[in-house]
Amino acid sequence: MTDMDSDTAMRLAAFAHIKKLVEIRDGLSASDLAAGFQFGGVRIPLINPRRGIFRPTQMRYVLSIKTVFPKPGGRVWYDDQREVHGQIFAGVDTIEYAFMGRDPGAADNRWLREAFENRVPIVYFLGIAPGRYQAFLPVFITNWDPEALKVDIAFGLPESQVLAPPQNEIERRYALRIVKQRLHQASFREAVMQAYGGRCAVSGLPEARLLDAAHIVADADEMLGHAMVPNGIPLSKIHHAAFDAHLIGIDADYRLHVSPQLLEQNDGPMLEGLKRLQGVNVHLPKRAKDYPDRDRLSLRFERFKAAY
Repeated sequence: MTDMDSDTAMRLAAFAHIKKLVEIRDGLSASDLAAGFQFGGVRIPLINPRRGIFRPTQMRYVLSIKTVFPKPGGRVWYDDQREVHGQIFAGVDTIEYAFMGRDPGAADNRWLREAFENRVPIVYFLGIAPGRYQAFLPVFITNWDPEALKVDIAFGLPESQVLAPPQNEIERRYALRIVKQRLHQASFREAVMQAYGGRCAVSGLPEARLLDAAHIVADADEMLGHAMVPNGIPLSKIHHAAFDAHLIGIDADYRLHVSPQLLEQNDGPMLEGLKRLQGVNVHLPKRAKDYPDRDRLSLRFERFKAAY
């Protein structure tokens, strides 16, 4: 097997491993990435914990790049740490990724140039919270600029069976729109879950895989923009479904209401659990600025009442 064939085989194995992780996790933790993946009985890392550009020793080309989400009050080392979310939501075709240091000839930066020259598909681990990442793949380096000390990155079409860069502006814009949607959903969920300590605001359930970050009202300006925690509330999947179906409502004083349709039914412990929510207050975040917005709750509650 040639170096090129071996690199491709390992790359595809890495992509398959990441896709499986994403199926069962809403965001990838630093430990998820540190575990790497198995290929031919050997563990191959996905990232370098201390550097943003990573090429495993077993591979010919760079496998991944990452941008960390700075901790509150933490130092921002590179502009892309601060600006990448804004670049994505601003709607440009590509985003920028900073070189490692100021020497274009440094090994990390040469790896970026080689990926650019050979149209190599790579993974972008984009921070959505401290120690939490969304994985975007494939992405492609579309320009290598030694004077500006940066590269341009285009997102590939996730459903495409061919790992090739977008062929035109329409494909680039379509791919970027998918990324915007995913990033907004992930950022919104992460922010809401952190605000509420990872628990359902109704039941207190702490199992992340059974929780959704529900919008109180749909906000067209927010859908492809930054997350607004006061327009969200963490709900277990059954409570989310009941909230969306107007079977339960939340008024502006944070009290729960159960629809007459449910209150009149008698059909087992699950239904009884929902009926007992009548008049109960939802759990609120620690910070008052993260409380559900009263105006949004009022609007949503009017829709709940209008349903009956």
